[in-house]
Amino acid sequence: MKAIVIGATGAVGQDLVKTLLYDDRYETVTTFTRRPLGFTHPKIQSFIVDFNLPDTWHHLVQGDVLFSALGTSLKQAGSKEAQYRVDHDYQLSFARAARENGVPHMVLVSSVGADSSSRFFYLKLKGLIEKDVEALQFPSLTILRPPSLIRKHAKRPAETVSVKLLQLASSLGLCKAMAPVPTESVARKMADEGAHPSEGVKILSAQETRG
Repeated sequence: MKAIVIGATGAVGQDLVKTLLYDDRYETVTTFTRRPLGFTHPKIQSFIVDFNLPDTWHHLVQGDVLFSALGTSLKQAGSKEAQYRVDHDYQLSFARAARENGVPHMVLVSSVGADSSSRFFYLKLKGLIEKDVEALQFPSLTILRPPSLIRKHAKRPAETVSVKLLQLASSLGLCKAMAPVPTESVARKMADEGAHPSEGVKILSAQETRG
């Protein structure tokens, strides 16, 4: 299979690329990033692109499955408008290009609680991208809704504290469905789902993202 990855420099994306490289089910991995990956591999074909200029990369989005782990935080983006552009507009542009180029399957990382009618910005944002990608009518669309993520190199103190609190609650038998999941687990689940497309839309709950 030929994999396409956007968001390859993020926490989940990095683990996903490494997983795909050592998975014999995938013969090539094509990445689209805004900055260099920082490493090379015989199976990788890397493109550094301007996400605002789809005409320059649209024709390159070719393969069997598009994996999208693209996303940013409000703090990193600087504003809700900028975060919306990354988490929604950029993902949708790549999804549309893939669909128009005949890519039959997309695997999208969303979030637990995603809801296009939510009053919370982040959850509404995730719900909107799910809804708009569904409208493209991929023959197969897999959406993962993981809970909080355990990142190997978390830099935000608040993120580290919240993950530890959720882990503690889970160990006490509370909120088990919301227990944080390692990014490596989500990456493994994505790779497995990508290799086994199912007809229509498949949504994986927080518990089901623990690959």
